[in-house]
Amino acid sequence: MKTLSDLTAEEIGQLFPIEISPYDPNWPKLYEEERQLIEKNIPPSLFFRIEHFGSTSVPGLSSKNTIDILMAVEFESTTEHEIIEPMKKIGYDFNWQNEGANTHMVFIKGYDPNNPKQQTYHIHAAPESHSLWNRIHFRDYLIKHPETAKDYEDLKKTLADKHKHERVAYRIAKTEFVKEITDKCLLDLKL
Repeated sequence: MKTLSDLTAEEIGQLFPIEISPYDPNWPKLYEEERQLIEKNIPPSLFFRIEHFGSTSVPGLSSKNTIDILMAVEFESTTEHEIIEPMKKIGYDFNWQNEGANTHMVFIKGYDPNNPKQQTYHIHAAPESHSLWNRIHFRDYLIKHPETAKDYEDLKKTLADKHKHERVAYRIAKTEFVKEITDKCLLDLKL
């Protein structure tokens, strides 16, 4: 029986294609249930904040059926290593994700090669000073600007068709749009 770590990127892309679903009003509830699971099972000394982010956190926005969670953890300490085992106990696999110079921890759940239609979760973990936390500004901007959220939805649908079996290519192809809106948010905060 294969596990996720036994699969190649191509096999992962075939088993877990990029599919954009209409907004599901159940997504905030799924986030809340997962947040409670984390808070119940992970010692509070290992994390400082949890937020629902990504497209499933924007009411009305179509998305991949993956609940994205942002967790504040400290790097450069034993904390980053101490959190891995308790996260594994609640079903998460661990990886480091490198976005240029911005490495952060990623925990994923729901990617079972033997049952690929499960609910999936991605937890991105980094200190609150990490640029990853700027995604909260992106989320809030999309909530306040439905026309921009619609543009983002259209882009995601186009990219999902183009990169249906290439998860990394799909993520990278969205980067310019996300960066442009995030930079606008950060500039507005400075004014």
